[in-house]
Amino acid sequence: MDTTELASSLRSAVSNLHKGLRKQSDSVKDYSMTEIETIAHLSRSSHLPTELAALTRITTQSMSQILKKLEEHGIIKRTPSKDDKRKVYISLSVMGKKMLEKVRYDKDEWLKNTIEKTLTGKEKELLAKALTVLNKLI
Repeated sequence: MDTTELASSLRSAVSNLHKGLRKQSDSVKDYSMTEIETIAHLSRSSHLPTELAALTRITTQSMSQILKKLEEHGIIKRTPSKDDKRKVYISLSVMGKKMLEKVRYDKDEWLKNTIEKTLTGKEKELLAKALTVLNKLI
């Protein structure tokens, strides 16, 4: 298999795995990919709305709509900056953190069960070794 075929096959496999994982949590079924991406960014640190818009590659107006929805659902909280009262930092609320933990748990459980049901011991070892290689790509 040449590099082009390898790249195409890897993209397809990763895409299908991502779709399978996405289906595993009812907690996020009402959220778009951009809303989920926003929650993921907030799981790492708090951000200004303009930073979130840049990270997700959308307009600040679109991010404002996303943040409004997430706030209405209790997923985020807004905290005024101590240095500049015009700035407001966005972070996950306690409920948002709990939702994210549940989503991650659901996905990990699905993937664990799928691995246990479909892979042989040798295939599991091979997958573990491949993770090192896959992590180099990101």
